[in-house]
Amino acid sequence: MSDQDVGSQIEAQFYDAVRRLQSKQLFQSTWDIATFAIFIIFIGAVLVLVLLVIIRCFCCGCCSSPKKHSKRKVGVDNPALEP
Repeated sequence: MSDQDVGSQIEAQFYDAVRRLQSKQLFQSTWDIATFAIFIIFIGAVLVLVLLVIIRCFCCGCCSSPKKHSKRKVGVDNPALEP
């Protein structure tokens, strides 16, 4: 694709969006409604995840005082493997 084709496509989409705003008919097909609903659900999921991170950070104190995890042995010692 040449730059002129991309520029004309962007210009056509911009004028289409402006025309829809002027006519106050943003959703002209069921695909428009479906894509808008998916977009709103995605934004809502991102906002919920950000809210959960903020709650975890402020309620549990992970940001202010990081705790060191002590390393301890896991499993059973097998003395038969030692020389």
